[in-house]
Amino acid sequence: MPAAQPASAFDLMGGEPAVRALADRFYDLMDLEAGHAVIRQLHPGSLDGSRDKLFWFLCGWMGGPQHYVERFGHPRLRARHLPFSIGVQERDQWLACMRQAMTDMNVDPQLAERLQDSFFNTADWMRNL
Repeated sequence: MPAAQPASAFDLMGGEPAVRALADRFYDLMDLEAGHAVIRQLHPGSLDGSRDKLFWFLCGWMGGPQHYVERFGHPRLRARHLPFSIGVQERDQWLACMRQAMTDMNVDPQLAERLQDSFFNTADWMRNL
């Protein structure tokens, strides 16, 4: 009998409903909080498409369904973000917004810390300034 797989971050989060709620809360905060104004300016007026793309991406990135890949192919995150000026300030605002979204969603603190470490690595890799 094969060994049981450890639960993915996707499963630990609570699946699609929880990941959707996290993506929505992230963009709600970005849209409402003055402390996220720099990263908000990098987005279109309507955040609807951004909300969907983050949700689709996070599902797969956390070990769930590969919705983003099915729609757009490999995420190529760095290449897709190169047109935008992303420095330390943008990285830190994105991370703060995600941290607050996880706090607001009552994500388990151990899972939130694990995700925040991974988010930092990805966000830092996106910097082009």
